[in-house]
Amino acid sequence: MTEEDIDEAQILRAGEILRRGGLVAFPTETVYGLGGDAFNPESSRKIYEAKGRPSDNPLIVHICRIEDLDRVAARVPREARILAKAFWPGPLTMILPKRPELPGETTGGLDTVAVRFPSNRIAMALIEAGGGFIAAPSANRSGRPSPTLAQYCREDLDGRVDMIIDGGQVGLGLESTIIDLTDKVPVILRPGFVTWEKLQEVLGNVDAGSLVPDLNDSSAPKAPGMKYRHYAPKGNLTIVDGPADKVTAYINEKIRGHRAAGIRTGVICTEETKDAYSADLVKSAGPREDEETVAKELFRILREFDDEEAGEIYAESFDSTGVGRAVMNRLLKAAGQRVIHL
Repeated sequence: MTEEDIDEAQILRAGEILRRGGLVAFPTETVYGLGGDAFNPESSRKIYEAKGRPSDNPLIVHICRIEDLDRVAARVPREARILAKAFWPGPLTMILPKRPELPGETTGGLDTVAVRFPSNRIAMALIEAGGGFIAAPSANRSGRPSPTLAQYCREDLDGRVDMIIDGGQVGLGLESTIIDLTDKVPVILRPGFVTWEKLQEVLGNVDAGSLVPDLNDSSAPKAPGMKYRHYAPKGNLTIVDGPADKVTAYINEKIRGHRAAGIRTGVICTEETKDAYSADLVKSAGPREDEETVAKELFRILREFDDEEAGEIYAESFDSTGVGRAVMNRLLKAAGQRVIHL
């Protein structure tokens, strides 16, 4: 199925599954989501069980009409209306006070709700067919790289969900930006394609937030992905930061040691440096200046390293501005914040 050729019968079947309390994996413009009825607490419990996800890690409620924001949020501030007009439908999630009828199972027990309006037409059609409100984290086992293809949903969730809609490769490849609008100054809780720079242009004063939240923080996370390790491949991932010549020399030295020990190695790099490495698996995420391509390819590359059994993986670092900030956020989480500075 594609956005230009939507299988209406399949969407209706999926919508009926959601209305009955079942789970459906589906494509969005960011990554594949694992959807259930946001107003059905049992559906949300099933999502946590299918993913192996901690129950205090809140889900995002997906809507398909801007006016439905008032159905899940108890109060919608002026800033939220401005952001909705500028970036919805699209890869932006807003944290707002929740309405009391929205179950705590969906919001991780919090009195706030994370809500977004995706731009993918398959997702829009499914949300409408399923009743208008789908709670959906990424459609992977908790801690694994988010799926950008339906095959990765099947790898992680086969037998755990009622249906998987194959919409091909997603367009962006990283989850939505999350912005908290419950305090005086809006703050980014998770960077994404709607960058701090873009949000500043629209709202003015926006706190960029931490590049990676404290994984040892014992408080309840306000948004998905803030508290627990995410995106990790099966092999050990290390980020190496520094001048390009020193980075390649360091990684190649490590590769020689791993090869002597019989360990299969992988490198995440860019087009400019891909020929400089001697690893078993060298994967370019794209030109260094093309941050959007790098972002789109990152999770696919991490999944491929699993398929090809890379035991030790090294990644070049990226700029912490624009979309590069989102790339580094995901890499740091995938590596458990393991970074070598040269």
